[in-house]
Parts: sequence; C-alpha cells; structure tokens
Amino acid sequence: MKKTLVALLLTAALLVPLSAGGSKEAGKGPGGSKVYPEGDILIWATGQPQFRKMYYQAFLDRHRDIAPKVNIEVVSLKTMAEGQQKLAMYALSGDYKSLPEVIMLDTVGVVELSTAGLLQDVTDYYNKIADQFVDGAVADSTVKGRIFGLPDAVRPQLLYYNVPILKKYGIDPAGMSTFDGYYQAGRQLKEKSGGEVFLSYVDPGNWTWRYWGRRGLMPQAGARIWDDQGNIVIGSDPGTKLALNFFDKLNTEGLLYKTRMMQQPIYEATDSGKIATFYIGAHWAEFMRKNLTRTAGEWRVMNAPVFKEVGKGGAPVSTFFCLVDTKTNEYTELFKMLWYDFQTNIDLRNAWVAEMEKLKGPYSNPVSKAMLAHPFWQEPSPFFDGQSFRKAEGDGLANPSKNMMVTASDAEADIIISAELEKYIAGEQSMTQAIAAMDRELKLKVKKAKLP
Repeated sequence: MKKTLVALLLTAALLVPLSAGGSKEAGKGPGGSKVYPEGDILIWATGQPQFRKMYYQAFLDRHRDIAPKVNIEVVSLKTMAEGQQKLAMYALSGDYKSLPEVIMLDTVGVVELSTAGLLQDVTDYYNKIADQFVDGAVADSTVKGRIFGLPDAVRPQLLYYNVPILKKYGIDPAGMSTFDGYYQAGRQLKEKSGGEVFLSYVDPGNWTWRYWGRRGLMPQAGARIWDDQGNIVIGSDPGTKLALNFFDKLNTEGLLYKTRMMQQPIYEATDSGKIATFYIGAHWAEFMRKNLTRTAGEWRVMNAPVFKEVGKGGAPVSTFFCLVDTKTNEYTELFKMLWYDFQTNIDLRNAWVAEMEKLKGPYSNPVSKAMLAHPFWQEPSPFFDGQSFRKAEGDGLANPSKNMMVTASDAEADIIISAELEKYIAGEQSMTQAIAAMDRELKLKVKKAKLP
C-alpha cells in the first residue's frame, strides 16, 4: 500500500422524494419478508455518492416493513484506489466493523480485492437475472469464472467538442473520427487562433495515466503492460508506443492546455474558449453539465477517434458495486434488492434521472435492456445542442476496443506508470525515456504480474 488514504465523510445528503407515478415495484428479490436489524448500510464510492443515496434511501423509506430502522450512509473517495487500499488496511488489522458493506470498484479493484478474499461472490445471484442486462455487463468483474461485482454502469470513451469553436476555425467534426484527423484539428486550432485555443488538456498529476492512458489511448492501440504469462512487456510493446507516442505528439506540439482535472481552473479555461475538445469517458458529461455555464448548449459528442492501424473505437469502462465480506454480511440481501430496484424500476429510475438533470447531478445510462429501450433514454439534451446524450452514450459502445488485461498487480503498476508520466509532463524526461523507465521500474518492483 503506497499511499495514505483520506476518505471524506458526507455528513449530509439531499433527500428528494421520488414519485413512482403509480409504477409497480420491481420486486424485492432475494430476502423475502425478512426484517433487517437497525443500522446503516455503509457505501464507499467515488464521484458524488450522495446523489445515489437519494434513490437508495427512498427505497428503504418505501420498505419500512422489512427495514424499519435501516438507513444509507455514504463515504466519498477521491479515487477507487484509495478505497481499495483503505479497505485492505482495515481487513489486515482485523477491524471488520469499520469495513463498508459496499464499495464501488473498477476492474483493477475487483481483481485485487477478490484475489485477496475481501469481496463476496455474487455469481449465483447474478446468473439468475443476467438475461435482463446488457451483454458483457459483468465481464470485467468476473475473475476465474466467478462474479464479484454487480454492474452499475458500462460507459464508452467519447469525444466532446465545442461546436462554435470548431465552426469559427473551419474544422469539420467528422474529420476527427481518426486520431490523425484529431491531431490535424489540434494543429489547425493552434495555428488559426495564434496559440490561444487548445485541442484538449493535460493534467500534470495522476489523472493523465487514468484518462489518456489506461482508459483511453492504451486499449484503443491494443497496448499491453503484461503478456499472457504476466511478463512485463510495456517497454517493447508496439501498442504502448503507438498510444503514448501519439499523446507525446499532442503534448510536445503544444496542443494540450496544462491544467488540473476536476478542479475549477479546467472549467474556467473551457468556458473561456481555451479548450475545444475532450477525449474522455462518458462520465465527463456530468462534470460539464455541473460546471460549465457560459458554454452550455455549445457542446456535442461523437464516438472516440480510432487509430487507423487498429480500427477500434473506445473501450467501455465498467464500474461495479461490490459486496464486501464483513464477516457478518447482515445487509447483503437487502443491498441486492436496492441494486436491483435501481437497475430495473423504470418509472422511479427515470424520475431520479430527471431530478439529477435539475440538480446537475451525476447519472449514467442503465444496464437494463428494458430500461434502455424506453423513449426517455432517447430524449434530446439542451446542454448538448439538442443532441440526445443518452443515445450518443449508447452509440459510443459500438465497435469497442478490448480493455487491457488486468492482473492482481495492476494497482501497483498504475502508481509506477503514472509517476513516470508525471515526470514526462513536468519536462524531466522524454516519452521514450518514460516508457523505458516504466519497464525498468516494473521489472524492479513487480518483477512479474500476479495473474488472477
């Protein structure tokens, strides 16, 4: 465990009543009429979990017959890695009372914590209802044939672009369907604006590896950190060179505006017209809607560009709610009910999303086939120039790249790789040197990946 984790406890959460509009409950699922003991279901999650609390708390309030004194408590984590490390520390010390009942994880976290025996196996539960959800929804939470995470979202990599900026400088968005075209758009923006408008951004910290690397260019280039036997190959891998050398070209030619992600300066720079596009996951729409005011209504979205050498679109990023093995596991079946209702109760989910739109809160496309087919998920968005962002998000899942292989060593590898990228962005080394350093440090500190 490389970093000390600080979790921000949310001491207050919005409680907005949700109207079912006469809808029929999706069903209680496993658990039947069992009455659950007084207490809190503690959920650790990144993002803004207080908004999800609104839905889950409302569910409990509707079901006081089985949960008369049960409530939701949420803790917001800066990164999923923080949650992984903090949970592991509690478990190692034997402090199971401090563990959450539920933790939000991506693939790296699922592999790491399930391998350590800290997550509950939900295979038998999920397989009974799997036909109700999109294909591949649990692919990234499946380790050695067993499922350790309930799917919360499957979100594509997308390209957001400011319509007036591109129009002003004579750039056709269709030309950005390839990375060559995306690069040429950046050069044109720099030349015609006198260096005042940037193609996109670069973060000097660890977000660059997360968003440009692991979730973006690397899977689209077919890049690898390890081979199938767990040997470290990042230093010689052609996909890695394709991905990171393209990023290097954008950066060294001054096409990326240096600023911190998820902080006010990036929103101010975007609203002032300095940043024209974002190549990033679908989750970014939530931050744009919440933080961009002057350019609201100017944005549209398209599928991620492709490398002509590979021809694959963006890789989908899945997140999961994982049940932690707290030893007592007293709320396991109750949380399954909460999760199932959120994923399948069309009227209540749509009402919650409508409330999120008003509050500029986060939400993602559902993983339920029936819910995705509902007209609500095709509605236009004023923020996105009348385009249906929900439909665009679904379209972005077409022609997907395969996500990078994840091992039980990837959490440590992410720290090592990110540190070398940060040195590169700071001007302390070239990209060639950075890739060589990644390879060297991984071989020194990890030696070989622990395959799940």
